[in-house]
Amino acid sequence: DAQREISINNQASEDVGHINPIQLFRIADSLLSDSTILIADGGDFVATSAYTLKARSPLSWLDPGVFGTLGVGAGFALGAKLVYPEKDIWIIFGDGSAGYSLMEYDTFVRHNLPVVSLIGNDACWSQIARDQVDLLKSHCATRLAHSDYHKISEAFGGYGIHINQEDKIAPAIEEAIRISREGKPCIINAIIGKTEFRKGSISM
Repeated sequence: DAQREISINNQASEDVGHINPIQLFRIADSLLSDSTILIADGGDFVATSAYTLKARSPLSWLDPGVFGTLGVGAGFALGAKLVYPEKDIWIIFGDGSAGYSLMEYDTFVRHNLPVVSLIGNDACWSQIARDQVDLLKSHCATRLAHSDYHKISEAFGGYGIHINQEDKIAPAIEEAIRISREGKPCIINAIIGKTEFRKGSISM
């Protein structure tokens, strides 16, 4: 509703230290084509996309359902690209969930399946940490690193893009669209900050 949109817009403008993930999705939403199929893997960054990134048409949003199962992204993308080779296929990953699927970039390259992955990299299992730290006072097993996930695509013969500033978002998305349409799989590794956008949601 209108009040919710106002709240989202306000949070998109907050300074969060790195790229604001809400702003990232706002910009992506304005640039992705109407023929794009969006695939949501599990995790906090991905759940944020459900509020800020709009499905282009019926059957153009694939996700694992209410359980938020991690690791479905690449498999869903593989199937979607084989069925709809003319469409842009984008996977939304958190840095945690990406670990379950990134080896499929070998498959994407070998079989000429130019999908794009947008990884929100906040160096954390944020969906778990949000409640674990508050309730148990422990960061145990929730901290990650700002790893160079884009280099995995490059290692297999795909294309990688690393961004850590908001003024780089639009050029990166436009470049990824172009590269994928030229036939190469691509990963955008976006270094994002933390927000309170999903505070209060179920996470453990």
